[in-house]
Amino acid sequence: MPRRRSLNPKPWRFKSFNQEQGKSEKFLKLRFRSAAMRRVNGLATLSRALSCAGAGAVEKRLAQAALMSTCSSSSTNSHIFSQKLELLGLSRPSLARSVAGTMLFSAVASSLAQDAHAKEKPASEKFLPKEVVLYQYEACPFCNKVKAFLDYNNIPYKIVEVNPINKKEIKWSDYKKVPILKVDGEQMVDSSDIIDKLFLRINPDCSIPDGEEKKWREWVDNHLVHVLSPNIYRSTSEALESFDYITTHGNFSFTERLVAKYAGAAAMYFVSKKLKKKHNITDERAALYEAAETWVDALKGRNYLGGSNPNLADLAVFGVLRPIRYLTSGKDMVEHTRIGEWYSRMENAVGESARIKE
Repeated sequence: MPRRRSLNPKPWRFKSFNQEQGKSEKFLKLRFRSAAMRRVNGLATLSRALSCAGAGAVEKRLAQAALMSTCSSSSTNSHIFSQKLELLGLSRPSLARSVAGTMLFSAVASSLAQDAHAKEKPASEKFLPKEVVLYQYEACPFCNKVKAFLDYNNIPYKIVEVNPINKKEIKWSDYKKVPILKVDGEQMVDSSDIIDKLFLRINPDCSIPDGEEKKWREWVDNHLVHVLSPNIYRSTSEALESFDYITTHGNFSFTERLVAKYAGAAAMYFVSKKLKKKHNITDERAALYEAAETWVDALKGRNYLGGSNPNLADLAVFGVLRPIRYLTSGKDMVEHTRIGEWYSRMENAVGESARIKE
């Protein structure tokens, strides 16, 4: 008699549904665990980078929230997500929590991102000097560059306005230029060097930013500042306007103010012509407009060169432009170029002066 075939499938031919489900869950669990570890490592690196880059509190909170949501296993939201995943047959708690962590991170990131455009000043808790004194000329672009850094980082400072005629306020120093910054009695000179030293004291675990940021800081010192004098002293009327601003804010007696305004304006009018020739400038305003447009192009659509927050290059450009912004040359620049929106954002980001008024 022929042998009947069994109606039941042989165990080696088909695997049970439970075995298939178990392997699927194990595979997914490994995939999610691997992805979670990559996310943790990446976000930890990002958090360190943000700290050294002087990123604002929003970015740091975002990175921290991402780490917490990735590692979390006990939140209420994770529990809700886990229940939903059970309906899909993904019943193992660790697997469900891995998926929930990813979804929770997205929710947290979305919530915190709404604050990204709020004003966030870098923390400077590690640098708390007792006394900071800036020796300056009110209209000096290099002095204003240092002030922009101090204001943005909310470092209180006193101002000593130096009389440009006799410079009696800095006779104590061997260095006869401004700015000079005294930090708890220590003398610092040269605007870029001052900013580098302050940056390292605020961020002791970081190095001076290189690359794009360094390139544009050098552009400010080597090009932008040389375009300013031929513009603010372009005509006798603009020279008088500039010196009226300088003498009003400067450390002058009444007689010195009159002498400085008219004699200084006349002198700088002729000096500006020499500077124009020295730096191969044929049309002052065209050179100023070109510099402004060059800077806007460098932003590449970003709010700041630093991205969501100003970096040292942003502060340098803003600082040297600040004393001319409301003079005729500055008004013309804003009217005829695209720099106005960036400048307004910088005014909001830097905020009120940290100067201690005596």
